[in-house]
Amino acid sequence: MEPTTAQRARSLWLMTEPLHAVCYFDDDCRALGKSLGLKGFWMGYFAFRTAPLGAVEPAAATAVLGVFAPGMVARALPAAWHIVSPAHVLDERGTRAAHALRRIAPDLDRTAPALLPRLQELVDAAPDTARPLFAANRALCDHADPVERLWQLTTALREFRGEAHLAVLAERELDGCEALVLTAASGRVPEGTMREDRGWTEEEWAAAADRLRSRDLLDAHGAPTASGLRERTHIEEETDRLAARLLRPLSPSEVDELLELLHPVVRRILAADVLPFPNPIGLPHPDTP
Repeated sequence: MEPTTAQRARSLWLMTEPLHAVCYFDDDCRALGKSLGLKGFWMGYFAFRTAPLGAVEPAAATAVLGVFAPGMVARALPAAWHIVSPAHVLDERGTRAAHALRRIAPDLDRTAPALLPRLQELVDAAPDTARPLFAANRALCDHADPVERLWQLTTALREFRGEAHLAVLAERELDGCEALVLTAASGRVPEGTMREDRGWTEEEWAAAADRLRSRDLLDAHGAPTASGLRERTHIEEETDRLAARLLRPLSPSEVDELLELLHPVVRRILAADVLPFPNPIGLPHPDTP
């Protein structure tokens, strides 16, 4: 059966998110914050993720990122900007991500040029209204280094999809903590570590679960109800639908060709065991039905 546009949009995510995600899981990338004088992984994470926006304040960063506890963000920003400038962060993050991709896929310098024009076409044609992280990352997709540019393009694409996802959560009247509790209960992210990874207290997590129970999305034991599972499915389907806006510049056959070109490097990343499954970014294994 011919895939739908939304299904192709999901496949694009599965074939681009692993390239972007090396910046979170590759050991050398994870050490970047410390090498710049930042305190701990999370101060580095918030600096690297928000640097395209400039020296953003914690309230704005919390709103843009969507699912992190305000206190967790405030412990990292604006303190990080007193240690390193956003411009320096941007230079270092792309360089180190490109180094990681080259270690994993040494032939990427040869294959990247075939990917760049179509990825650039998707990024250039996408609307940026109400998509601040996407817009800020799109402005950075001009690297001369082909592998660094490849990483930056996939980063812009994933931020477009991420902001589509947050729009769906807002439309469904789920706040960041509620969304995480439901996602963890549904098995899409590791429930045991997700609360701490996003900075929520036990009390905040429990209160969010209570609110979900009041909406019949969780049962008394914290498992998703039938309504909760339908809600999770709806959220993913709506995210795919909104992210499908990215595909308009290409014909279905051109999208399929792009996915085929991406497949070998994604396979190399998966074979290198850089990305854990399950993982806190909610990325399923591409072979998952």
